[in-house]
Amino acid sequence: MGPLTLSFHSQNSLLSSSDVSSDTLQLLPKKSFASVSIGDEKPFDFIRTVFEGFIAGGTAGVVVETALYPIDTIKTRLQAARGGGKIVLQGLYSGLAGNLVGVLPASALFVGVYEPAKQKLLKIIPYNLSAVAHLTAGAIGGIAASLVRVPTEVVKQRMQTRQFASAPDALRLIVAKEGFKGLYAGYGSFLLRDLPFDAIQFCIYEQLRIGYKLAARRDLNDPENAAIGAFAGALTGAITTPLDVIKTRLMIQGSANQYKGIVDCVQTILREEGPPALLKGIGPRVLWIGIGGSIFFGVLERTKKVLAERNLQPSNHQSSESRKQH
Repeated sequence: MGPLTLSFHSQNSLLSSSDVSSDTLQLLPKKSFASVSIGDEKPFDFIRTVFEGFIAGGTAGVVVETALYPIDTIKTRLQAARGGGKIVLQGLYSGLAGNLVGVLPASALFVGVYEPAKQKLLKIIPYNLSAVAHLTAGAIGGIAASLVRVPTEVVKQRMQTRQFASAPDALRLIVAKEGFKGLYAGYGSFLLRDLPFDAIQFCIYEQLRIGYKLAARRDLNDPENAAIGAFAGALTGAITTPLDVIKTRLMIQGSANQYKGIVDCVQTILREEGPPALLKGIGPRVLWIGIGGSIFFGVLERTKKVLAERNLQPSNHQSSESRKQH
């Protein structure tokens, strides 16, 4: 975290307030947890926390999406194929440019909401329930980001399945044929997948970082953050694959309306294709999200660290000038 997060006023402390767990009770005095509150901070500090979250989240999201888009395309085509349909391996970057237009604000919005929500929850939730704060903050961030994520995902997956040639055409024709609600096709299934995914992934990541810091008694470096992010992403991706298959089927059906809703989609898939169909694309999904988690959290933590160091420089300069005057 940057200097704007709650922090422990102990020279030997390695944990920021965002890393609080029950184990820290043995290491830190209780009053240090709430030693800084939003009410005690200058107003711009909270705004800066949100702003830094936007920058870090947007940067991480764009890097991951660009690097791993072909794997995501293959995963989508595997999930969209019914029966023994063949998978086309051409145009694996189809729709990337249009998708980045949505990924940047969605990732920025998620982290921009997640960070301050997490900090606030960690102040009011007991040490031994810090996982609840991470789960809840992840869900809150997911809900906020879904307003941008869902239309982006609909356009992206329609292009990945070669229904449209460009993002502007996809956007225009979807609205023309299905109305504005067409951009939010599968919204319920998207939340069904992404809210648990966001909550679980960020909770696993944060809790593993807490445990690692306590065991190593030092701060984590970039490779360690990346490794923890990869594990959290891969595990969460595997668990939520059935939800992802359902979401994909509902989003790409268009005006044909093959499925009447989430329940009908599940019943139809099980009846026509059998239970294994709900695990379609699990290999590319776990690979994609595992690598993506590594890149995302690695870039996220590095960006937050750079921003924190930049914010410390003015205050250090002011302190030096003050000492010279005295």
